[in-house]
Amino acid sequence: MTEGSTANPGLLVLEPRPASRRVWAADVWAHREVFAMLAQKDFQTRYKRASLGVLWAVAVPVLQGVVLAVVFSKIVRFGGAEGFGAYVFGGVLAFSYFSGTMAAGVTSIVDGAGLTDKVWFPRVLLVLVPGVANLVGLCVSMVVLIVALPFLGVTIGPRIMLLVPATALLVGFTIALSMVVSALHVYFRDVKFLVQAALLMWLYVTPILYPKELLGGLAPWIDLNPLTGIVTLIHMATLGGDEAWVRPVVVSIVATVALALAGVEGQRRHDRLFVDYL
Repeated sequence: MTEGSTANPGLLVLEPRPASRRVWAADVWAHREVFAMLAQKDFQTRYKRASLGVLWAVAVPVLQGVVLAVVFSKIVRFGGAEGFGAYVFGGVLAFSYFSGTMAAGVTSIVDGAGLTDKVWFPRVLLVLVPGVANLVGLCVSMVVLIVALPFLGVTIGPRIMLLVPATALLVGFTIALSMVVSALHVYFRDVKFLVQAALLMWLYVTPILYPKELLGGLAPWIDLNPLTGIVTLIHMATLGGDEAWVRPVVVSIVATVALALAGVEGQRRHDRLFVDYL
């Protein structure tokens, strides 16, 4: 999206028509240092002046996961199987990353209008920042999950390596969806509130707090939720095999790829037009 003039190579020329995929990708890569600084600043600013600093990035989702694990395994007793606390804990940690990143990602382009008015760079970088900044907390939370498994009655085995593709799929799906909704939010400011409402419902239509087997005939419909495949991988990593893992995981992968393609195209085609609506 930065196209230099042959007469003046230092001249920035922005036209209404979208840049080609090659030029757009080259611009994104060329501004990688800007992206790194934005992600670092976002992470540091979030916990500035906090006594515990970046520990809050881990403490909040872990505390939420512990409380819900105790409630749904000891009090509500949705799951009678051994290790149901780990079942809830792992799912809550994943959803905490997803909901926190989506809440920031949906408004990222609009909120960053003041910066992009002064310094030009592809606005998709603003969308990528929350996902990368929250990645530190997610990775540490997964380490906490692994450490907590023996205390939750779960034996750690080679299957724990499934946390790597599960985490990668979670991050990919979250960022891909953020690219789509952030572009829509520029044109329709109601999208922010729709996402907030969707996040409230999304927790309950994802098998995090309950085994999907409890839903009976509705269980196959839960597999169409892209987050189901992601938490299924996490449950497989912590608790063992799930015979019905293929369908939800395939749905998650297909949804991630489709959203990524749509998000990239939306960002590329509308990047130069966003300024008229900010």
